[in-house]
Amino acid sequence: MSVKRTVTGRLGRQLAPRIAELAPGLTTSFVREALVRAINGVGPLPPAAAAAEKQLAEQGGDVAKAVHEVIENHVRYAGASGFVTNVGGLVTAAVTIPTNISGQALVQCRMIACIAHLRGYDLDDPRVRNAILVTLLGEDKVDELVRKRKLPAPPMALATAPAHDPDLDRVVSAEVASELITKVAGKRIAVTVGRRVPVVGGIVGMGADGYATWRVGRYADRELLPRARR
Repeated sequence: MSVKRTVTGRLGRQLAPRIAELAPGLTTSFVREALVRAINGVGPLPPAAAAAEKQLAEQGGDVAKAVHEVIENHVRYAGASGFVTNVGGLVTAAVTIPTNISGQALVQCRMIACIAHLRGYDLDDPRVRNAILVTLLGEDKVDELVRKRKLPAPPMALATAPAHDPDLDRVVSAEVASELITKVAGKRIAVTVGRRVPVVGGIVGMGADGYATWRVGRYADRELLPRARR
């Protein structure tokens, strides 16, 4: 699986600059819309803060256990392709964007938002919203962008910055849109390969989506350190 992920990722990055051809609706505005719906709730998914509080109550007020369950629940959502496709269709009317990609972005954003809320972050704070989107990129990508000075800092530092930098909104949205385009290209390559063995392709796809979501969740768990909860 690692070889396949490496190959599709590399090819995806090569195709990423062709944004207009691959997915003309996948823009910075799409990224922000997905984030807003992830936080406010969409379709079968209630608002992130409400879901987080419900999970916290079920875990007897234990934040660590609630975070663990949030990650596990969203990994299951990510693995359920029908569920994700349904959610994805509610994110955007741009039919050129694969619904699996839009759904995964929404599910992962919501997972990160739940974790952020449990850790004491204000989901209405634009600094926190930027941190959620940056976390969506994953640890390796964030480290790369910080190293190249395309991002000023990792998610925790962005969420707790002294002040909100409006210019950063555009930068973060552009980087996330670019990364999603890479996933679009990679997904299309994987689908083409998977058509030869559709059952195996479907199983691998579900496993890959769930694993990717688990990795993002673990990164959010490590990165978004606790703050005083309101």
